[in-house]
Amino acid sequence: MEVQKPLDEQTELLREMRDLSRVIAEPTLAERDKKLRASLLELVGKSKAKAEAVRLMDGSRSQSVISKEASVDQGLVSRLEKSLRSNGLVKPSEKNPALSISVPTNFFEVEK
Repeated sequence: MEVQKPLDEQTELLREMRDLSRVIAEPTLAERDKKLRASLLELVGKSKAKAEAVRLMDGSRSQSVISKEASVDQGLVSRLEKSLRSNGLVKPSEKNPALSISVPTNFFEVEK
């Protein structure tokens, strides 16, 4: 008889597997998305506020929530999303902004 693990244990295991897959896939993703990542760096520039707003663009937050969590003006978030969207960096069909490429959590620190 097989013993099933509790759902939260299974979920945690899946998250660990996902995180490991991301680490392994990062070099390939970086090469594939090289031009888009360069464009993202150009649009964000040296602004820590913009970098934080972009980090929060995962599709789970509205512009107003991103603005509050990143402690930035909502106008900045709106203009940033518009620029990202026009450069193909935000998924077109999402109600809440979500990047169309994956970037590591330390992307802005490492790339500068």
